[in-house]
Amino acid sequence: MFNRENKTTKYVFVTGGVASSLGKGIISSSLARLLQGRGYSVTIQKLDPYINIDPGTLNPYEHGECYVTEDGAETDLDLGHYERFTAITTSQANNVTTGKIYQSVINKERRGDFLGKTVQVIPHITDEIKRRIVMLGKKGGYDIVITEIGGTVGDIESLPFIEAVRQLRYELGFGNTMVLHLTLVPYMRASGELKTKPTQHSVKQLLENGLQPDVLVLRSDVELGQELRKKVALFCNVSPNAVVESIDVPTIYEVPLKMQDQKLDEVVLEKLHLPYEGESDMANWKQFVERVKNPKDVVNIALVGKYTALPDAYKSIVEAFVHAGAVNEVKVKVQYINAETVNDDTAAEILGGWDGILVAPGFGHRGLEGKIAAVKYARENKVPFMGICLGMQCAVIEFARNVLGYKDANSAEMEVPTEHPVIDLMEEQKNVTDKGGTMRLGAYPCRVKRDTNLFAAYGQEVIFERHRHRYEFNNKFLADFEQAGMIASGVNPETGLVEAVEIKDHPWFVGAQFHPEYKSTVKRPHPLFVGFVAATLKNRK
Repeated sequence: MFNRENKTTKYVFVTGGVASSLGKGIISSSLARLLQGRGYSVTIQKLDPYINIDPGTLNPYEHGECYVTEDGAETDLDLGHYERFTAITTSQANNVTTGKIYQSVINKERRGDFLGKTVQVIPHITDEIKRRIVMLGKKGGYDIVITEIGGTVGDIESLPFIEAVRQLRYELGFGNTMVLHLTLVPYMRASGELKTKPTQHSVKQLLENGLQPDVLVLRSDVELGQELRKKVALFCNVSPNAVVESIDVPTIYEVPLKMQDQKLDEVVLEKLHLPYEGESDMANWKQFVERVKNPKDVVNIALVGKYTALPDAYKSIVEAFVHAGAVNEVKVKVQYINAETVNDDTAAEILGGWDGILVAPGFGHRGLEGKIAAVKYARENKVPFMGICLGMQCAVIEFARNVLGYKDANSAEMEVPTEHPVIDLMEEQKNVTDKGGTMRLGAYPCRVKRDTNLFAAYGQEVIFERHRHRYEFNNKFLADFEQAGMIASGVNPETGLVEAVEIKDHPWFVGAQFHPEYKSTVKRPHPLFVGFVAATLKNRK
């Protein structure tokens, strides 16, 4: 274990070039996990160049899933990777956008904090960026802070972040900071050649901005070979052992092991003047990867949602299935079903062959009736079912219509006149007009009823789960539901909000108002997903 006495927090800056979506988040998470395995305390921060305050108002097709932290911050999906790989709890301090930076600086200017000075990108914007980076290290007392800079080097919107990093390297000292640069090495199939020129140009761009990378991670779909790595080292001014390949692998969870094989953690610790000996303890991680790669069985689960054209919109759900699958020693194959294609007439054809059905979260009326039809099929045909957030609300609406006989039952969100608004706007939301960051967000307690699937999964009476919603179960109708067989298996102990519903006369039917997928990690697979996958396996057999 690293001696923390008189310790200076070290900073690793992760940049990307050539193309976006190369996997900076996965590399950052992998490095963090390797450093944890050596006893270092680590956290990861994401700097996003877009001007939105947070991704909460962005269309999932634009940005993928909006990940919610324990303290209620709407953040980039990469924070999900950080938590899943490291089991650390991130917060709003771990995701900083250009919008947040400018908002903070402008608020200071309005207060008069700058004493009449002209407010400029340099120094005021860059100073605020630096403050946010260093604050995280000081606040958490971490040994190492990994800061991932979104976008690619050369983007106009990324320049203030790059400049802030350049300044920090001088201010904190080169022995306390380092730059890891991730680039693409494309394979030209026509000529059968790997091309290093894009990487060279990317490094040149970084140099023009005053940053020399210390480590290069080369993304490729074919093996690079030692000679190519030596060539890159020579022309990019890095040591040969600091050129690491990141090749396509069957599962993202294999990446830390590939990085360990190439001693990435040792190179980083050497650059940061930190001690290391032996290897990072990755025994449990290797066991997990073996289970993922060598399942004993397969279960097929249909995910019914409205953003199915972009799997990243449901990233945390998909990864939670990977974790739960490993516990149950099965591979969970997820089939994305567009909710707009499902109705009472097509449900049997579309959903008939699946071992389990999950109705995904979301907002708005598009695809709602399809989700309700999927719930009906799962309930009537005894198919293991899980509904998350809007998926739980759809289960409530379906039960009200088809069991209670409230044919006009609906959610108040849909603005349809009804005498039976079984899902209603939360009281504290009724005077809210702004859309960004105003939902019920973050972790809240839930009291679990005994003799339920919820209790069987968690094994405890009080749990804390994360939320992201404005609408809730209308308790005015609770007695009607419970009398007819749908029970409130989880309730907020302070407000009485129904957090989960179940149907007892069913192999496994659970709807959760909260988002269990946000808290599933490699170290702690989420019990509700573990229980759902176990139910699909049992029911199939």
